Amino acid sequence: MNFLNKIKLIINDKNLRNRLIYLLGFLVLFRLLAAIPIPGVDAFKLQEFFSNNQFFGLMNIFSGGGLSSLSIIMLGVGPYITASIIMQLMTMMSEKLKQMYHEEGAAGRKKISQYSRLLTVPLGIIQGYGFLTLLHNQGIIETLSSFEMLINISVIVAGSILLVWIGELMSEFSIGNGVSIIIFAGIVAGLPTTISQLIFSFDISQIPAYLGFLLVAIVIVAGVVIVTEAERPIPINYSKRVRGMKVYGGVSTYLPLRLNQAGVIPIIFALSILLFPQMIFSFLSNVNNAVIVKISDFVLGILANGWFYAIFYFLLVFLFTYFYTAITFDPESISTNLQRSGAFIPGVRPGQSTSFYIAKVLTRITLVGASFLGFIAVLPLIMQGITGIASFAIGGTALLIVVSVVLDLIKKIDAQVSIREY
Repeated sequence: MNFLNKIKLIINDKNLRNRLIYLLGFLVLFRLLAAIPIPGVDAFKLQEFFSNNQFFGLMNIFSGGGLSSLSIIMLGVGPYITASIIMQLMTMMSEKLKQMYHEEGAAGRKKISQYSRLLTVPLGIIQGYGFLTLLHNQGIIETLSSFEMLINISVIVAGSILLVWIGELMSEFSIGNGVSIIIFAGIVAGLPTTISQLIFSFDISQIPAYLGFLLVAIVIVAGVVIVTEAERPIPINYSKRVRGMKVYGGVSTYLPLRLNQAGVIPIIFALSILLFPQMIFSFLSNVNNAVIVKISDFVLGILANGWFYAIFYFLLVFLFTYFYTAITFDPESISTNLQRSGAFIPGVRPGQSTSFYIAKVLTRITLVGASFLGFIAVLPLIMQGITGIASFAIGGTALLIVVSVVLDLIKKIDAQVSIREY
């Protein structure tokens, strides 16, 4: 089916057309919320602060662009992502939660999602208080009374919960993962500003750096596409069954194992883990206790070291790729389903042996996927070290998220079109 026919089908199909309209409507609502600032903000100091702070530039990605204007959704989906990480870690450690996730199916996962939402509130309060205090110490926000601080924290925590709810509505009524699309929309919304700044600050002596960044961006895009689409097929045979005068089964197919089962989730998880201690210690470095300030400055100094940051970032992406794959893909469940349907892998006994074989293959291909994802995650940091241009680190992370979200969105639209075509 060619591109024009797909567009025609999307326009003519009422359900699919409504899903895309809902998606655009939710994105417009999100951008309107991102434009409503909290009271008492010095816009000039805020802009100057963000231009000189890479850490808050990365945080702005997860807020969907709301942090750069200190809007009512300045926390974005950050608290929810952190809560999801905590719940998934607990799922790995708690047998009860693991059973709930794998055995209770959709109902169990719905309960765990509810726990993540509840955990988002206290995490949002902590992050909100930390942000407001830190920005007040930088002179960006006016001095707040206890009541004003309480009101502002309530507003931005409510804004974060509202954004999570909008993301879930997007997942349900439109196309794609709502939370990922919100992050994607925040990145894309900042492109006009970034391009205009690049045009006005163009330096002819930096042309080699610009060309190098463009080349690396093309390599990253191509790499993400290749790794996301790559599969390792495992051959599957169905045993023949005779019922009456008819023979059923006997067909051959394959089980596709993706090279990177986790997609862009490891990048988001790793950045959340990296940014959270920076936010905490940045806040603690402004307290009146000399010992706490000394410890905070020491930790921030370590985190500011480019080599340490890059190595730690790589390891986190690598480990989270394995971690998320282990949670979302259960070889034992696949093996049980194959055995129940009369299917088997040639040369492998059904049951436990099949489960071990699938897990072995998955571990090997995830090694390649995790290593490559970790490498392209730290490659912009390497470019930043070579060129000295700080925006490369932020741009590389944003590019990874944008490419993965666009690929996921295109595949889901194609799936919807294919359903209606057949």
